[in-house]
Amino acid sequence: MEESEGRLSKLVAVIACIAMTLFYVSILYAPTLILRLPPPQSYENFMIRRFICAAVCSVASVIFCAFVLPITGGEASYSFGVYGIRSDHFWQAIVFPLFLTSLMYAGSLIFKSMLLVNKWKEHRHQEGEPLLGCIKSTLLSLPVQMSSVTSNVLFWRNFIVAPVTEELVFRACMIPLLLCGGFKAYNVIFLCPTFFSLAHLNHMMEIYSRHNYSLLKASLVVGLQLGYTVIFGSYASFLFIRTGNIVGPLVAHAFCNYMGLPVLFVHRKGLVSIAFVAGMVSFVWLLFPITWPDLYNESTNNCRCWQGYCSWNK
Repeated sequence: MEESEGRLSKLVAVIACIAMTLFYVSILYAPTLILRLPPPQSYENFMIRRFICAAVCSVASVIFCAFVLPITGGEASYSFGVYGIRSDHFWQAIVFPLFLTSLMYAGSLIFKSMLLVNKWKEHRHQEGEPLLGCIKSTLLSLPVQMSSVTSNVLFWRNFIVAPVTEELVFRACMIPLLLCGGFKAYNVIFLCPTFFSLAHLNHMMEIYSRHNYSLLKASLVVGLQLGYTVIFGSYASFLFIRTGNIVGPLVAHAFCNYMGLPVLFVHRKGLVSIAFVAGMVSFVWLLFPITWPDLYNESTNNCRCWQGYCSWNK
């Protein structure tokens, strides 16, 4: 893919990112403050409004970047490729980043497995059912459980709407802007999460008012959230730049939302801590090999991502 000769100034790139951040947050309050719609009758209606607002912001951000970025290619694949939206190497972009991300949660996965095995043992003890029968009943109940989960509005927020809209705005749109503005790839990895974390500052007032926390306690809770979003944002930005594909950070985002904070230690369960340490060591060891750009492109000399920034030479 040929590079575009046009460039943005660093100031324009940063201002554009700040504008998208402010728009992403402010549009969530548009139905009440601007459109003057009546308060939603239920929490589900409240979240659906926010889903629509986030979707509008994502589409508007993509269109905005199309005008700001010096995109000269006429083909649709080229234009979508600017945002990391690609059909090639699709399974690689899902499987490799998901495996890499799961290594950070090795302790959590072991702990969840222990809980499941203990649940089977208790069920076998109470019902007198063999272990294989417990496993079979668990598998048979999965469709019902999945139906119940997918009908929950929080499922759509945590695993669909939030990952898709946030990755489109804060990775697919902002990273090309910053790279085109002349920022080095390793600078973008730490700069882009700053905008991502600022977009979560509105949570402080929501926590303060909804949970009746003191301002200090609300600040501490949001401070922990911001620290986590900076760490995750850096990792997601790294995935996007290295793979040139939005799918990698998107599946990592959804997986992290499901797992929450990694489990580091569980009393009387040393295996969990051992698994966590082993997982983190493996994560660091495999971070660059598993995100090697040639796994996600025919070659870095013919890189599919815009301006070839996954070659790490930018």
